[in-house]
Amino acid sequence: MALLIFTLTLVLMAEFVNGWTDAPNAIATVVATRVLSVPKAIVLAVILNTAGAMTGTAVAATVGKGIVDPHLITLPALCAAMCSVIAWGCFAAHNGFPVSKSHALLSGLAGAGLASGGVDALEWTGWKLVFIGMAGSVLLGIFAAFVIGTLITKCAGNLPSGKAKRAFDLLQILSASFMAFAHGMNDGQKFMGVFTLALLLGDAIPIFQVPSWVVLVCAGTMGVGTSLGGYRIIRTIGMRMAHIESWQGFAAETSAAATITCASMCGIPLSTTHTITSSIAGAASSRRVGSVQWFVLRDIVLAWIITFPVCTGVSYGVAFLCGEFF
Repeated sequence: MALLIFTLTLVLMAEFVNGWTDAPNAIATVVATRVLSVPKAIVLAVILNTAGAMTGTAVAATVGKGIVDPHLITLPALCAAMCSVIAWGCFAAHNGFPVSKSHALLSGLAGAGLASGGVDALEWTGWKLVFIGMAGSVLLGIFAAFVIGTLITKCAGNLPSGKAKRAFDLLQILSASFMAFAHGMNDGQKFMGVFTLALLLGDAIPIFQVPSWVVLVCAGTMGVGTSLGGYRIIRTIGMRMAHIESWQGFAAETSAAATITCASMCGIPLSTTHTITSSIAGAASSRRVGSVQWFVLRDIVLAWIITFPVCTGVSYGVAFLCGEFF
């Protein structure tokens, strides 16, 4: 029982870090365009992140039983996976790297599964969805944002600048709300799946089925984490990578939120960080390719690339050591 409680505590800590460091995904653009202040944007993100996390469990099911075989992973190994997510998320937030906590979680689970059950522990059906999400989040995000941005310049380019800005300021508040809600739909559910997996491994539930109280606890925890924001990451995504205006913020958030919502309904656990970052690049490029600070995007991509080996390695190492003592 003590080990189960410890594992569940680590899962909630990881969910908290996810809310804390992924809050910028929903509010970076609306802050960068000065449509909302940071405090107001964070309140918006807290409410809608939490609401989005309560909309379903399709992604939770994929993460909880479709990434690693529940019969070939142990509670100590699951603890190791959460340690890798927490450590990598804190390191990234401290340095302002908008890394994907989704990929940190998935690679952490992979490392834990490999340490406790070998290659057979990996569920390839779920990993196919992960790879679809990896490719789709970037390609759809950047393409759709570019198209929406281009259409806006064609249709609204001749409007008086003051009138256009007021209109897109209001529209961006709506798109930021949509983005925050979509973020909760995908990222909020991932840790519900891990929490439920821990309950299953600890014999607290007979079958994998996400209880309603788990939805509330995990959604609330992510909301509390979101309330602290991630100011360094906000600057990296929303201010350093590209100078954007409210119409571009609207294009980026609409593109990213639509992509994330479709993926969530299909049970695909994708990276909200990848999606919004790609969408911002696409929206900024719709006006001029040179609007994007590509060296900043290069550093972001590098952080994405190293997430998998780092978190897999840390999780594997900790899980292996835990296996020696438990």
